[in-house]
Amino acid sequence: MTPEEKALIVKTAELVKENNIILRKMRRASRIGTVLHIFYWLIVIGLSFGAYYFIEPYIGQLQGIYQKIQGDVDNVRGAADTIGDFGKLLQ
Repeated sequence: MTPEEKALIVKTAELVKENNIILRKMRRASRIGTVLHIFYWLIVIGLSFGAYYFIEPYIGQLQGIYQKIQGDVDNVRGAADTIGDFGKLLQ
């Protein structure tokens, strides 16, 4: 082997080692990114359930108020129909 070939092989070996180090760093960064991404979504989902658990009593109260108002509106409609029928009886 000529000295030029040996130098080329040594340079190639150094580049391979450097490349391997860079690829390992990239793989590690990818794994860490994946773990952090999963952790992020677990936090988002957990906070969503926590917020629902915290707000659920208020939502139940609002549903009760809405049903009460809806019943009152139905009572008013029934009273209006009764008054209309009573007006027909007077004529």
